[in-house]
Amino acid sequence: MTSQSQGIQQLLQAEKRAKDKLEEAKKRKGKRLKQAKEEATAEIDHYRLQREKEFRNKETNVMGSQGNLSAKIEEQTTEAIRNLTSSYHRNMEGMMKKLLNTIFDINPEIHPNFRPAV
Repeated sequence: MTSQSQGIQQLLQAEKRAKDKLEEAKKRKGKRLKQAKEEATAEIDHYRLQREKEFRNKETNVMGSQGNLSAKIEEQTTEAIRNLTSSYHRNMEGMMKKLLNTIFDINPEIHPNFRPAV
């Protein structure tokens, strides 16, 4: 009988050791998963920062050139306005004279389709 109780004790102890080992393995697995997640997060953050830096560099290059284009367009527009204004002032007097002469120079004529009443 003592051998049976001793065998049962050994089985219970073996079961307890197996359970402890299983729990220890679960803890190691959880710890490793957490570590892997932290490593992945760090890698993602590093990649994101790298891509944002590249984006900012490209954006600066493009926006810098757009700023130059904007300044050139503004300068060209100002020059065109200046040219149009000076042309307007140069030609206004002559055009007004031509317009008024056309309006006031009336030559009464009989229309070619007019038939006098008989």
